Amino acid sequence: MVRVGIVGLPNAGKSTLFNALTRAGAEVANYPFTTIEPNVGVVAVPDKRLQHLGELTKPKKLTPTTMEFVDIAGLVKGASRGEGLGNRFLGHIREVDAIAHVVRCFPDPDVSHVSGSFDPISDMEVIELELVLADLETVEKRLEKTIRMQKGGNVRYKEEALLLESLRDGLLQGKPGREVFTSDEDRLAVRDLFLLTMKPVVYVANIGERDLEGDSEHVIAMAEWALSRGYNVPVTAISAKLESELAELDSKDAAEFLEELGIQSSALDRIILASYKALDLVTFYTTKGDETRAWTVKQETAAPQAAGVIHSDMEQGFIKAEVIDYESLMRIGSLAGARDKGLVRQEGRDYLVKDGDVILFRFSEPSRK
Repeated sequence: MVRVGIVGLPNAGKSTLFNALTRAGAEVANYPFTTIEPNVGVVAVPDKRLQHLGELTKPKKLTPTTMEFVDIAGLVKGASRGEGLGNRFLGHIREVDAIAHVVRCFPDPDVSHVSGSFDPISDMEVIELELVLADLETVEKRLEKTIRMQKGGNVRYKEEALLLESLRDGLLQGKPGREVFTSDEDRLAVRDLFLLTMKPVVYVANIGERDLEGDSEHVIAMAEWALSRGYNVPVTAISAKLESELAELDSKDAAEFLEELGIQSSALDRIILASYKALDLVTFYTTKGDETRAWTVKQETAAPQAAGVIHSDMEQGFIKAEVIDYESLMRIGSLAGARDKGLVRQEGRDYLVKDGDVILFRFSEPSRK
């Protein structure tokens, strides 16, 4: 299961957002470090296609794919040097797959600000700098070790040192690792360092309710800041307080409340889907017996590895995948009809699973001694 860490300064609204996403009831208070041990909650990925497939297949069980959200304590300036339990909290970030960076975009005299002044862009820069500095320390330590190992004459260590020097130089310029190393090959080479700034990021602007009807100047400023640094990262605006209130209602009452406010849908869905997209994930579906289910894999995942997400035996004994895309299946109206029209394809081991594929995996059962 993929994990998304909710990160930001203290009192940015992280725990409020977490509660809204997961209805987990994490403690929320107006002072730093309310959250020390991370809260964890699992949420279903919103998926209208799964609902439509359920209407078509009428299974007893409809199972969405899920993501895990982790509410990580607020970082402060100096976290990379251990300020505010920084080392401990940075360690929690290393364990997630992506980061949802929450930025407070509303002034409120009743909610204290850790730096004493309200400035969303400055807040973004504080968090990014601390993550960059933490990664810089990690890279420099590895580089020192690699340079020592070069003395043995191993060419591999020379190549590794050049790679690390390039990464170090980029970090020294204040660039996050994902912007220094853009190729999969380079990123894979330093994967074992678990660099914080190599993780995909989603920016979440926590706005006040008065800004719900239009584009907040702070949200626009955040988007311009990201653009100025060359980041292809969307900014999702959300009122964490409003969303937490909506989370207390049943789905019908929540929909009516949103309609009264003139809002099309909950922003929570946008955050979940933005996180999903940032991780380069795709969804495929299986429908067999009493269950229709959504599954998550990385883009460019081969069919046997996708089968392995369901069960390791299916990957080991993979024979073929019978595949039809979601749109074609919905247009025809049934799997049987799609088979009759020759629209269900037979795909082998080299097939790369596409978003929206509906798949039946054929495999041989392993022998049990």
